[in-house]
Amino acid sequence: MVTQREVEREIAEGERPDRPIRRMLRGIRHRIDRRPVLRRTYRALVGVLGGVIAVGGLFLVPLPGPGWLIVFLGLAILGTEFAWAKRLAAFTKRQLTRFWAWWQARRAARGTT
Repeated sequence: MVTQREVEREIAEGERPDRPIRRMLRGIRHRIDRRPVLRRTYRALVGVLGGVIAVGGLFLVPLPGPGWLIVFLGLAILGTEFAWAKRLAAFTKRQLTRFWAWWQARRAARGTT
């Protein structure tokens, strides 16, 4: 079983700012930010795309499958441009971490693996 510490270490490794893909994306972002019309267009497209994905995920929640995962993906996309979505995604991540810890403690108390 993967431990929480291993997961956190892997996430930290992937988020390092010196990774080549992150440097490339930062450069693209700087070019977008230098052009006000392009910046507004980009924000609008991110808003529409993230919103459509999040709402589509909400429609899929009652069905079997990855409904909530799709909602969180939409929030992550929105969080790249909008502070409120980033805060909501961080809150959701904290709640999921708490739930996961509770679930593991519950299973350990029951003796179920």
